[in-house]
Amino acid sequence: MIELDGVCHDIGSTRILSDISAEIPRGHLTALIGPNGAGKSTLLRLIGRLESVQRGRIEIDGLDVAQTPSATLARRMAVLGQQTAISSRLRLSELVGFGRWPHHHGRPRDIDRAAVETALQVFGLSPLADRFLDEVSGGQAQRAYLAMTFAQDTDWLLLDEPLNNLDMSHARGLMARLSDLVRRAGKSVLVVVHEVNYAAAWADHIVAMKQGRIVAEGAPRDVLKDGTLSMLYDTPVAVTQHEGRPLVLHHY
Repeated sequence: MIELDGVCHDIGSTRILSDISAEIPRGHLTALIGPNGAGKSTLLRLIGRLESVQRGRIEIDGLDVAQTPSATLARRMAVLGQQTAISSRLRLSELVGFGRWPHHHGRPRDIDRAAVETALQVFGLSPLADRFLDEVSGGQAQRAYLAMTFAQDTDWLLLDEPLNNLDMSHARGLMARLSDLVRRAGKSVLVVVHEVNYAAAWADHIVAMKQGRIVAEGAPRDVLKDGTLSMLYDTPVAVTQHEGRPLVLHHY
């Protein structure tokens, strides 16, 4: 479980997060939703220790994120942010191989090479394994970064808008893969989602944020309601059902 207790964060004189307290359950696919500027990415970066906690406390499975050694956290959680600036002269297989660093520290073993091959296969990248990053499309590069995160083989996956640059087929495939990791492999996933219907279709738990605060939290059927979403996004939203899951109608 990820525990957030009184987390606040400022950039200069601007308050980004205000008194965030929540529990993100293990063994679930949890989606962070909300409008631009809600603080979703900042919160994920704080949980992943890509930024330092200014005030409050964050624990992951009982480990204080601010105090736990990086090597320990790297075996517990894998983080993929929006900024993925890595040399374009890396082959995709080499990029994915970075995900194994916490396990081999520069001395890859057969088990590490096998994990890289599996990750390439899972994300449909095996035919592109020897291509350089600047030789593939944006969507293919995004899948390679996701494969790198997957190869790290941690209990927790923290993903910041991983559907960026993915077409409809690959976006659906990624959400299905994340759901499968939760249900079949016992992983826990925290993902920032821009399109709310991906959260509606695949998430077990939703945290809705606005203006740096949590405004709703719980199962999709409890959070994804007309009034809640209309208030969250400041636009008229209607919610219906499709195969037992919420379906958010906002393109009208």
